[in-house]
Amino acid sequence: METEPTSAEQQPSAPAEEAREARPRRIEGDERPRRGPGGPPPAEGEERPRRRGGRRRRVCIMCADHIKVVDYKNVSFLRRFVSDRARIETRRKTSACAKHQRALASAIKRARHLALLPYTAEHIRVSQGR
Repeated sequence: METEPTSAEQQPSAPAEEAREARPRRIEGDERPRRGPGGPPPAEGEERPRRRGGRRRRVCIMCADHIKVVDYKNVSFLRRFVSDRARIETRRKTSACAKHQRALASAIKRARHLALLPYTAEHIRVSQGR
């Protein structure tokens, strides 16, 4: 004896069926080149796909100049990485790699300790003393 399937078993649920049909299917002979990072260059007359994210990432200044050691005695170099309020600038602003940013921070702190660089800005020190 065979049992007759119920209406729920015969047909799949309507939302699942619609979702399957809505998806674009890839045709067997359709071998269009995919565009994306590292994809093939555009054909003649076609526009090049625009870059996402805007600007290109800046290269670390010290890596580019092959600086091995950040010297705490080179005050003019260290001043470039200190803000007007005598704060150490972030990696985002200095465009230094993580390794060199750590070296910069310790060199700046060492130079501050030896009074080669200020801990605070001049105008803040004046107003505090009164």
